[in-house]
Amino acid sequence: MLFKKLADQNVSGKTIVMRVDMNVPINNGAITDDTRIRASLDSIRFCLEQGAAVIVLTHLGRPKAGEPKPEDSVAPVAMRLGELLGLNVPVLENWREHKPQLQAGQVAMLPNVRLNIGEKQNDSHLAMAYATLGDIYVNDAFGTAHRAEASTAAIADAAPIACAGMLLTAELEALGQALQNPPRPLAAIVAGSKVSTKLTILDSLADQVDQLIVGGGIANTFLLAQGFPIGKSLAEVDLVDDARRIMAKIKAKGGEVPLPTDVVVAKQFAAGAPASVKNVADVAEDDMILDIGPESACKLAQLMQSAQTIVWNGPVGVFEFPVFAQGTRVLAEAIAGSEAFSIAGGGDTLAAIAKFGVAEQINYISTGGGAFLEFLEGKTLPAVAALTARA
Repeated sequence: MLFKKLADQNVSGKTIVMRVDMNVPINNGAITDDTRIRASLDSIRFCLEQGAAVIVLTHLGRPKAGEPKPEDSVAPVAMRLGELLGLNVPVLENWREHKPQLQAGQVAMLPNVRLNIGEKQNDSHLAMAYATLGDIYVNDAFGTAHRAEASTAAIADAAPIACAGMLLTAELEALGQALQNPPRPLAAIVAGSKVSTKLTILDSLADQVDQLIVGGGIANTFLLAQGFPIGKSLAEVDLVDDARRIMAKIKAKGGEVPLPTDVVVAKQFAAGAPASVKNVADVAEDDMILDIGPESACKLAQLMQSAQTIVWNGPVGVFEFPVFAQGTRVLAEAIAGSEAFSIAGGGDTLAAIAKFGVAEQINYISTGGGAFLEFLEGKTLPAVAALTARA
């Protein structure tokens, strides 16, 4: 994958227009998790240390273009970024009427880009307005790389130079290592509530991996496809044939989809619901499968030890409830203890990693949700394609 990198650019004395993903959770005006702000600090600091000025672009929430509301303001984001950098980071409210003139070492932020009419439509005129604010465009927002928008795609064509920031570069290199020429065996864990939301990903991975592990509601659909009772567990009956096709595809190339042999069930979906371990063949009509059992967790842990590359997206049980968290805990600790190159992504996966304290043992944790999944699916990410076109 060919693209220019920020680390290779001479940015001294220049103004950098940098698209980041600082779409952080805010409650009553206060940021509750600044992980996404910290994620792009390396790129911003690199520019400042080299004597550049930086204009930061980010979206926040899901505002309606042209109709700003108080909760759409990026002011709290700019304030927190300033605290982390030890600088004042103003929000340039009138950037289109008065072109900002920043000095070396200064950082400023544009208002929420999603408020701009034409942003989501990848409008070339808006992209040109962004691009003319600086000398070099840097995309450091992997979380939005799957969206063709004015600040992520069209701007790369309009800017004098377009390159990938430190975070985006690291994401693409890690994903490339995991999927393009991976050490084998390659194991992928794809879990979640619905097969339909990840069907194309499962289909694509079945062509690439040696072990395709499914969990959560997805596993229930696969169990149903194998003729096992699942009680009143979450599943998609209309996708049973697709599940069978995926299992047949990976089996034909010598791989497998290892399904649970035992499960943790309860009569209701609740943190305090009484739980019991059952063989998959013994699930009752009024049971809900909410986790894999200890035997199944042990088998998955063994698979992780024999893998050379691991891609992880999704917990294998309702890990938010302690009584149904053991399967995901065992899996997380097995991945952490494996000698394989491991990469994990997706909101629930990151939450599980944090809960079980294994972040330091995962080789790479992706900041992207939808972008991570689309990369796994083999799709072209528009923002990356735009940088490649300029390489």
